[in-house]
Amino acid sequence: MKTLRHLSLLLLVAMAATACDAFRTLGSSSSQTAQGAPYELLVVCEQKEWNGPAGDTLRSVLTAPVPYLNQTEPKFDVLRVRAQDFTGMLAKHRNILKVNIDPSITKAATGVEYDVTATPQIVLTLQGPDEKSIVDYVSTYRSELVAALEAAERNRAVAYAEKFGAPAVEQAIERTFGVKMNVPKGYILAAEKPDFIWARYEYPTASQGFFVYSYPYEGSAAMTAEALVKARNRFAARIPGPSEGSYMTTSEVFPPEFRMFHLEGRLWCEMRGFWDVAGDFMGGPFVSYTTVDTRTNQVFTLDGYVYSPKLHKRNFLRGVEHLLYGVEIPGKQ
Repeated sequence: MKTLRHLSLLLLVAMAATACDAFRTLGSSSSQTAQGAPYELLVVCEQKEWNGPAGDTLRSVLTAPVPYLNQTEPKFDVLRVRAQDFTGMLAKHRNILKVNIDPSITKAATGVEYDVTATPQIVLTLQGPDEKSIVDYVSTYRSELVAALEAAERNRAVAYAEKFGAPAVEQAIERTFGVKMNVPKGYILAAEKPDFIWARYEYPTASQGFFVYSYPYEGSAAMTAEALVKARNRFAARIPGPSEGSYMTTSEVFPPEFRMFHLEGRLWCEMRGFWDVAGDFMGGPFVSYTTVDTRTNQVFTLDGYVYSPKLHKRNFLRGVEHLLYGVEIPGKQ
């Protein structure tokens, strides 16, 4: 039987580790391939609890809207089954959350197992003595629960990019910026200039793309919201729109949102918002990540965007978000 570990330990591992490291946490000899779509979650919960406060609380957390999308989309596509039906292919799902209410349990907690019946798989077990303890626990640790599941999905994407890459794009990025980056198969190189790389992944009715650019760092003022938007618009204008003279720009209808965070010791600024096409009618969500490359004294930005007028955008946007975790800038911050 797999070892059950507390969620707090999971988060330390999942958020600090690379894809391979995260899924070696508990190890597995399972040769079965995990089932289910990305960001699909199977919740194993009895009818009474699912229709009560515990189910309401879980749904409010797991299906909360993803911010900065054109349409409302949930963080996870949640499927619910009873414990007695949790067999066969269902037990091989990629993301599983079990709810266990047992009066003999002293307090609410969450455990984690990896690759129990399939690979790659994460199984969270949320347990407590009564329904109220479950509700209180989920309300308190909602961010940690979501982060653990998101990290599992991200680790899968990063591992895929490491195994199945786009060499032409990866080589162009390293050649231009001296930065290694894992780019998943399917991306093609659309433009290459001394300070700018553009790559795109075209689907029949959607488009995923990213551009990488750099420019001289001239002090802390370069990292302000105003300066980052200005720089983004300068480089985004190199991406042409569908009509003559049209080009990408940052939407002014909904101002971008900013946050600073550390990843493997490096400080990054995330900018999340919407893009438009000046001179035409197109748009969608974007997310960019900016840091300072102290080796070259250059500002370095990875900017990912999605165009999907007919399909949902969440998984496409997650795909460009995952690209950051394949970036390796030599040296330390």
